[in-house]
Amino acid sequence: MKVAKKLLVGVSLVSAVGLLAACGNSSKSSNGGKTKEIEFFSQKKEMQPTLQKIIKDFEKENPDIKVKFTNVPDAGKVLKTRIASGDTPDVVNVYPQNADFQEWAKAGVFEDLTGKDYLKNLKEGAAETYAINDKIYSIPLTNNAWGFFYNADKFKELGLEVPKTWDDFEKLVATIKDKGETPFALALTQADSWTLNGYHQLAWATVAGGFKAANDELVRSPKDGIKTSSEVFQQVTKELDLLHGNGQKNATGATYDDAIATFAKGDALIFPNGIWALPAIQNQHPKFEVRTFAYPGVKEGQELTVGAADLALSVSNKSKNKEAANKFMKYMTTKAAMQKYYDVDGSPTSVTAVDTKGKFEETKGVTQYVFTDKQIVWLQKEWISEEKFWHATVNYVNSQKPDQLANDLNTFFNTMKK
Repeated sequence: MKVAKKLLVGVSLVSAVGLLAACGNSSKSSNGGKTKEIEFFSQKKEMQPTLQKIIKDFEKENPDIKVKFTNVPDAGKVLKTRIASGDTPDVVNVYPQNADFQEWAKAGVFEDLTGKDYLKNLKEGAAETYAINDKIYSIPLTNNAWGFFYNADKFKELGLEVPKTWDDFEKLVATIKDKGETPFALALTQADSWTLNGYHQLAWATVAGGFKAANDELVRSPKDGIKTSSEVFQQVTKELDLLHGNGQKNATGATYDDAIATFAKGDALIFPNGIWALPAIQNQHPKFEVRTFAYPGVKEGQELTVGAADLALSVSNKSKNKEAANKFMKYMTTKAAMQKYYDVDGSPTSVTAVDTKGKFEETKGVTQYVFTDKQIVWLQKEWISEEKFWHATVNYVNSQKPDQLANDLNTFFNTMKK
């Protein structure tokens, strides 16, 4: 009797343990298998509803995989904290152009994706752009870009043309003023100095001759090597000078939102910014056709845009469900996933199957150069920070003091030089 009771107790305990296990991380799915959960950490708050739809579709196709979608305030800081504590999510929305990502990859935080079959679903060279020591640690699915929005209706009315060279641009601005209009909608405050980051970086890149040449001047020159006597420096400041006195009346105190409102109301004809500003412009319901053009070069055909991966994904090297994580990564490189994303976001995508024809014509003047040699990656890919560069930009535009700009840039870049 006692033996029988012990057997019954043993069976009960085994059953209880089994029941508890079934309630844990690996729960039973409808097909009788076990469900694996992966965490997808996103930094694209504005795209949360679309990403949730994509995740739902993925889970329907893969009933054995559950995706925990994490989208938190101040996601960048939260991610840094989690990675520092060894708690890296399975799939992470990263920015592979940033110094922190590069350090994480070198430290083995992310899985080496080199040779994964889903890389074939991307445009040639898209992932390789962000390779570290010839190894791929992220898949860049979309790209941002920087240029100039303009009021196409007003351009047509006044007989204005998109500039093909820097000289054309200077003449265009002068003509706009002659016709009694305001050339630029600007935000010349320290708080929103980031809005002209693209302008200043492209000035260096178009004048010096590209990404490498620009950083040769800035970060690879000797300490205190940025000189006002340099022809490159002088041309860069000349291009920055085009903004001085050519913005709306309150430009020196205007915010990013103010600049958008100024442009959308038709009070200024050109708005320098990234393509990410289009939804904000459209929310103001402008009564004119919005179009864009890239940053003009010194000569025709030398125009450039600057940008980098916006939605890029990496897999944690410590993920306990790498196979499931990579299934999700593969799904994100398909038309089924990225067509939904592109149709809402409009950022150029590296996924070749996505249909982009006739869509987002407003930004085509800039996006046509993405994934070509007419787009450089943000110069800060080789810097350790960037905020003081933004401040130096606005300080110069407001003051037009070349000596101060050279000093500010040397102070900033000297910290990165040996």
